[in-house]
Amino acid sequence: MDKLDTLFDKFVSHSLFKNKLVLQSQYTPDSITHRDSQIEAVAGILAPSLRGERTSNLFIYGKTGTGKTLSVQHVGNKIVDRLKAAGQDHVRFVYVNCKLKKVADTEYRILAEIIHELGGSVPATGLPTDQVYARFIDLIDQKKQNIILVLDEIDEAVKKMSDSFIYSLTRLNASLKHAQISIIGISNSLTFMDDLDPRVKSSLGEEDLVFPPYNALQLQDILRERSEQAFKDAVVDEGVLPHCAALAAREHGDARRALDLLRVAAELAEREQAHKVTSQHLLAANDKIERDKVLDTVESVPRQYQAVLGAIMHLDAKQEEEGIFTGDVYNHYQIVCETNKLETLTQRRVSDILAEFDMLGIINTQVISKGRQGRTREIKLMLAPPIKLKVLDILGTSLTLS
Repeated sequence: MDKLDTLFDKFVSHSLFKNKLVLQSQYTPDSITHRDSQIEAVAGILAPSLRGERTSNLFIYGKTGTGKTLSVQHVGNKIVDRLKAAGQDHVRFVYVNCKLKKVADTEYRILAEIIHELGGSVPATGLPTDQVYARFIDLIDQKKQNIILVLDEIDEAVKKMSDSFIYSLTRLNASLKHAQISIIGISNSLTFMDDLDPRVKSSLGEEDLVFPPYNALQLQDILRERSEQAFKDAVVDEGVLPHCAALAAREHGDARRALDLLRVAAELAEREQAHKVTSQHLLAANDKIERDKVLDTVESVPRQYQAVLGAIMHLDAKQEEEGIFTGDVYNHYQIVCETNKLETLTQRRVSDILAEFDMLGIINTQVISKGRQGRTREIKLMLAPPIKLKVLDILGTSLTLS
């Protein structure tokens, strides 16, 4: 038996998990802890669909990991199950994650994904967009039914395109004879609606709902409930769950982050052949997730975001004593855009992107006074040297940096 066989045998025979799926993002729990009022609000807005009536468009805000998607899917499943039990099928829920690269690049792709979810098909490319809309209408307007489109992370699609596709979707009911469409937009950005065209805002925002972050005690309840299902008895050290909840509460009350942290800590403990998950495993997991989060973010953001980050990294590499300021970043960002034939965003939009990078911990910004020149933001890159090199590799495959 070679070393790998020995390692695999130890791993198979020594497991801390009873059901790891319970801690993973694709798991849908039977009940959603500390979201009763939000679930009741969503249910109240969607309940008219049970009578065959069109529901109001709904817009849901909240930071990542606050239960927005889970709550909508929970209510949607209940409605569909109730109708099935009564032998009815006049409500269809179509869920589209607008953050997926294959979906959110163009209006064509979003429509193609919606059509695919409804059981139809269109070519990957090649048709005029108005023909794709016509196919969508033909597909759904064959009978009286309510189509509820759930556009998760809708802000990501608008960043890559514009808000015109939302307006087109909200106006489709005028072309339908039998079916009706309602839209549920879900966004991680609390300010997303501020920059929308007023027509889009009025048509989409018929109802809105904010999901607040979980506090540390609520996260403890969620972790306790899931860990009872996920782990074998007595394998999680006392103090690990409160510590895990505290770390995640610091990160905007993100339940998904808390569950990922606990799962990765247990995986690290297993690799060490430890019999318990300890706070040391938790801290190691936190470092690992932070590193992975930065690289995933840099790889998945639009090229405009990468251009801003590339400008910061260029200035960081060249700076000696002077700090990096927003004006310097914008000036070099324009050079990166020109080199890569990208449309140059306004200084205000770049300022918003800097705020997002700050929130993610990739940079740190501080407002300082420059005397008569007014106030500006000083920017510090917060990446460790090994991560910087990996980030530069990712940016180098997407952009030409100078």
